[in-house]
Amino acid sequence: MNRAVLLQAGFGLTVAMLFCAALLLPRLRRGDRLQGRIAALRGLAVRTRPDAAPWPQRIARAVGQAVLASGIVKGETLAELQRTVMAAGFRGPRAVAVFIGAKVILMVGLPFGMLPLSAGAEPVLRNLLVAGAAVAGLVLPDMALRRMRDANAKQVERGLADALDLMVICAEAGLPLEAAIERVSYEMQEANRALAAEFANVGTELRILSDRRQALQNMGERTGLDSLRRLGGTLAQTLQYGTPLSQALRTLSTELRHETLMRFEARAARLPALLTLPTIAFILPCIFLIVGGPAVLRVLDLAAGR
Repeated sequence: MNRAVLLQAGFGLTVAMLFCAALLLPRLRRGDRLQGRIAALRGLAVRTRPDAAPWPQRIARAVGQAVLASGIVKGETLAELQRTVMAAGFRGPRAVAVFIGAKVILMVGLPFGMLPLSAGAEPVLRNLLVAGAAVAGLVLPDMALRRMRDANAKQVERGLADALDLMVICAEAGLPLEAAIERVSYEMQEANRALAAEFANVGTELRILSDRRQALQNMGERTGLDSLRRLGGTLAQTLQYGTPLSQALRTLSTELRHETLMRFEARAARLPALLTLPTIAFILPCIFLIVGGPAVLRVLDLAAGR
């Protein structure tokens, strides 16, 4: 009995702490954003402390770094995880550690949180609930990361045609490739943050890497988008063969807009097939009721009169 009470108290304390964190963290982040904007207006550089991250993120990062240091995750698994995390829009060497730490914490924490809820259940059911909570803690971060990766890819692809138009303007104004990419990254920060971050990363790699074509090809490998692979290949061919940059970008922008229009037309063509089942399930019964209802009532009246 005392053990059950302690488990329930611990579970309640954990829920209360998480609720307080959920209420306070948006306010803290809002304050940080306001301070950053004020500093930007004043022309001051915002200095970030190494421990400026929220405490759940710091705990997850410490756990993830311990797991990575143990050598459990390595090889192709680690490389694939790094690509997935980068495709989701998370940059920096600590992103993989935070993700792995979150998986470990959820895999261990959810079963302990399930124990007070299953205190009065049968032992078999309790064990199944605890095992299911552990599996859910292991799988849920992967599902969330995949959804964030897909959302980030859609956002990047949505604004790519507009970014190419801006690059055409920059190229016709006489800017080189690196300056054009950095300018587009700066101009797209408010309209499309995911695409602006990707272009900023490309600009950084163009300054650092010795092979500029490799930096352009990495753009498509990080996101896994075919459109960015084509953009990287087009820019690499422009650098290699000296073809006009504005003409190549204008052609690629036209192709991307045409493909977007074709996708919209394909979705519109699917609507009749998708609306068939709702029509049969909801509209046709109403029509049959309106058309055949009076006749049925008349037949019932005649039968009652007999």
